[in-house]
Amino acid sequence: MKETIFLNNGFLPLQEGKVSVSSPGFLHGLGLFETMRANQGEIAYLDKHLERIKYSSKFIQLPFDYSIEKLKKIIKQAVRINGFKDAYLRLTISKAECGVDVLVVVKKYHPYSVQKYKRGFSVKISSLRQDENSLLARIKTTNRILYETSFKEAKNKGFDEALILNNRGYITEASRSNIFLVQGKEIFTPSLECGCLAGITRQAILSLAKKNKLKVYESSLTIQDLLGADEAFLTNSLIGIMPLASIEKNKIGNKGNNSITEFLMKKYAKQ
Repeated sequence: MKETIFLNNGFLPLQEGKVSVSSPGFLHGLGLFETMRANQGEIAYLDKHLERIKYSSKFIQLPFDYSIEKLKKIIKQAVRINGFKDAYLRLTISKAECGVDVLVVVKKYHPYSVQKYKRGFSVKISSLRQDENSLLARIKTTNRILYETSFKEAKNKGFDEALILNNRGYITEASRSNIFLVQGKEIFTPSLECGCLAGITRQAILSLAKKNKLKVYESSLTIQDLLGADEAFLTNSLIGIMPLASIEKNKIGNKGNNSITEFLMKKYAKQ
């Protein structure tokens, strides 16, 4: 099946999509994006993603005249046209030579196996650091050098993900995910002041935990806190909740004891 994209004023085959190489978006990374998952045509937290990109575009003075309702219509149509039962979709806006380029790409999504969710991810601590005071730590920008370099560094060493610390040595997030720790019946996650992205799934988990009367704290967390956790897990819009099994050579918690993580995974899947 040929993939169809939306670019600016219409739909066209992926291979025919073109943007100017002299645009500020291409030359300077002046862009924002949202990654979402569509299952059976239903797009998880679509409104939240669109609200975030609209807010971020104003924040960095990259306004575009697509309303949230217009974006929803385009994205849903793109999902229907491509016809994948389980799909990855990405909305990107970037500064054009005149105005803003708006791009929607839909691809078939290949989820991790049930066995992988049982085993969980392994992470490597990135050699790079997040500047917790940086504007880039607050928005989902197309400037991805920190995250992509960290991810490649981890993958090249045989790990699933990279864990990024900030300049003060506190945990911020993984290269593609937010992180949560569990100690007893209490849940901890890095605060936004530590330099992590306010992930859509992160917020969903915070709300879900509180709804089920689980205590949740947003705070400054260290590697030692992670090593001492009973459980840990990663979250993003594609994987949902993924147990975190180890950090480099160190296993996290007691093998097979992921009761809070598994509880939240079941609750999240029903939403």
